[in-house]
Amino acid sequence: MPRPSSEDVALILHLYELRRDPELRRARAYMLSEFAAKSWEEVRRHYLTGDEVDRHLRMATSYWEMVAAFVNRGLLNEELFFDTHGEDIVIWKKMEPIVKDARKHIRPTWLWNLERMARRHQAWRERTYRVADRMIQADSKPRAKKK
Repeated sequence: MPRPSSEDVALILHLYELRRDPELRRARAYMLSEFAAKSWEEVRRHYLTGDEVDRHLRMATSYWEMVAAFVNRGLLNEELFFDTHGEDIVIWKKMEPIVKDARKHIRPTWLWNLERMARRHQAWRERTYRVADRMIQADSKPRAKKK
């Protein structure tokens, strides 16, 4: 993986600014704390209503699908993104149970970018955190004083 560039940093900061938009912030908060659908049928009945929850679902998932497309296509350094974000994994975990059926009704590639990126991100975290945990454990062990 190439070293992150100043363009990667600028894009990360721009994506952060987008996340601060009040409407997107409300949509993300809703998805993180209130969205609880476990099936596509439940989404169709309760969320695809044209009202605020519909807007929140569409806004949050389309934001993360867009970001994932940037990462998947190499337009944003993957490791830098993975090192500075985590919400994508949470959103994917919430959507994962409904994606298979949703793709039959929406389109076969719905949230495909998010799925691919979130799976790699989770694997990256598992690898990285094992290494980090070993380093933290090694640093926290008492050391003999030098004389």
